[in-house]
Amino acid sequence: MTATTATTTTTTRGTTTGAAHDPAAATTPTAKLELRGVRKTFRSADREEFVALDDVSIAAPEGEFLVLVGPSGSGKSTLLDLVGGLTQPTSGEILLDGKKIVGPGLDRGIVFQQYALLPWRTARGNIEFGLEAKGVGRRERKVIADEYLDLVGLSGFGDHHPHELSGGMKQRVAIARSLAYDPEVLLMDEPFAALDAQTRESLQDELRRIWTATGKTILFITHGIDEAIYLGNRVAVLTERPGRIKEVLEISLDRDDVEDLRSTEQFRDYRHRIWLSLRPEQRDAVPGGTEKSLPANRIGATHV
Repeated sequence: MTATTATTTTTTRGTTTGAAHDPAAATTPTAKLELRGVRKTFRSADREEFVALDDVSIAAPEGEFLVLVGPSGSGKSTLLDLVGGLTQPTSGEILLDGKKIVGPGLDRGIVFQQYALLPWRTARGNIEFGLEAKGVGRRERKVIADEYLDLVGLSGFGDHHPHELSGGMKQRVAIARSLAYDPEVLLMDEPFAALDAQTRESLQDELRRIWTATGKTILFITHGIDEAIYLGNRVAVLTERPGRIKEVLEISLDRDDVEDLRSTEQFRDYRHRIWLSLRPEQRDAVPGGTEKSLPANRIGATHV
């Protein structure tokens, strides 16, 4: 099987509440999440312009698992910050349910590479954090938190503090926290990069199961080619800086009754196709690779 380049599919969506949007910029929604001609530049200390992203346009319908794969320095984390409303594009716009994103909001959950858990709170207390921001009552918060602890396979660990949990368990709590307040989109920035290979593959399976169970729209950032193929139902390939969308592939794998999906001919074909697409950017993008670390200004971020 040879992977084929995808065309962007859009669906009409409704409106969202509780978000930091520009009300004057509301348009007729055509996708759950859409980036239109997004460009992001920075100024260095000597005032030289640094272009991180250039003319990025892509749309994701509701319920899609969209993965962005690219080398280190291609602007992947910058793009996720823009979608999260943590910073603003220099030009272009980002729409959620047809409304322009102008800041953070509870309609977007973010899971970073670092677990960003509050150390003084239990696993349950961390999951309740976003629910408190939504004004959910104490009794209902506990019910919801326990439901999501069960969803991520931690039903017996609600009273444990982060220092009592393994790295994989901490990341499960972070995922549960981001899902518990029911965001419209889940944003994930190399969430498994700091984990060992066995734990990473286990959590990839868990994330696929959670995505199937919840139907959430997910935007996932990685430069691991295998991770992108395994998780996504579409994979967008980013160029080296300045980051641009080079190619978008539909991923259609026969996942039924396959013990080792990564060793199948289908999977190898996708891997080769993406590797060829990344070849000019190949210094940092490797099959199964993980990015080194979060930029210093995002370490320890506690966005819910």
